Amino acid sequence: MIKGDRLAGRIVFFGELLLRLTAPGRELLLQSGRLDVHVGGAEANVAVGLARLGHDTKMVSAAPDNPLGQAAIDALRGHGVDCSAVQRRDGRMGLYFLTPGAGLRASEVVYDRAHSSFAEAPAGVFDWPALLNGASRLHLSGITPALGPATAAAAIAAAETASALGVPVSFDGNYRARLWESWDSDPKAVLTKLVDHADVLFGNHRDVSLLLGDTFHGDGPERRREAAEAAFAAFPRLKLIASTARHVDDADRHRIAARIDTREGAHQTDEVVVAGIVDRIGAGDAFAAGVLHGLHIGADADWTVRSGLALTCLKHSLPGDASLFGRADIEAFLSGELDVRR
Repeated sequence: MIKGDRLAGRIVFFGELLLRLTAPGRELLLQSGRLDVHVGGAEANVAVGLARLGHDTKMVSAAPDNPLGQAAIDALRGHGVDCSAVQRRDGRMGLYFLTPGAGLRASEVVYDRAHSSFAEAPAGVFDWPALLNGASRLHLSGITPALGPATAAAAIAAAETASALGVPVSFDGNYRARLWESWDSDPKAVLTKLVDHADVLFGNHRDVSLLLGDTFHGDGPERRREAAEAAFAAFPRLKLIASTARHVDDADRHRIAARIDTREGAHQTDEVVVAGIVDRIGAGDAFAAGVLHGLHIGADADWTVRSGLALTCLKHSLPGDASLFGRADIEAFLSGELDVRR
């Protein structure tokens, strides 16, 4: 169970704020000419999830100086995220379009984020020593460096400054091939530089394979442990690797398990059936929020991995990109409460 109940200092997030435009219901994109809009972004989703759990979170980003940028900032502030370090710059808002899956039809994402205010922001405009002063953690993901050379340089500068200041770094692999392929990139080299500063990695054997150029064999847990041990050997700062395993039966029914690997061993949950799925987007970010929540309140690895599983499962019940659940929701999930709470 939980070893302590302390809230750590401010957690800093660096990444792009996005607008998600979704076909309503189970329609195809623009089938009826209508779209639902949600504010998202991988790092922003984790910031919102942790803010809803009572943590002090701060978003570092750049957004256009227009009503779209203001709406995104207002949405994060409404959930308790400090947006004082979100710069207002010329340029456009990053967008992505979602066609939700149905039955045996998979969901599909179309990006429209090239040349956004964030992607075009020079790396040097972020004063990392000041932004990370007093921080308890920096959280990054592989999406930010995939956007282009400027954001890649900024992410590396953030990680290097955090290490110099003694601020722990968590990193979510979030590999997006379409983004990396849009410019003359070297994802392995860039991601390796970032993971080299991380004490927490969100990723599985495929992420480690990309970083190390190795292929891991075996089945299920054995393969993940082999990959984890290789990652621990390659990255001295790394202490914990967190991942989920998802089996998709159809768009409405998934089976999910969660796992934490440390240098000492592994903590694996049982598989949970998630049925009646409303929205699966952002479930990985919810998992990251649940794991970081456990780490920052001093929970042990077993409780921490189950906290991550709780939030990732609960996120499937909620429209939008971010987890909006509180501590009581985690406890209710872990205790198996499914009846109406009065």
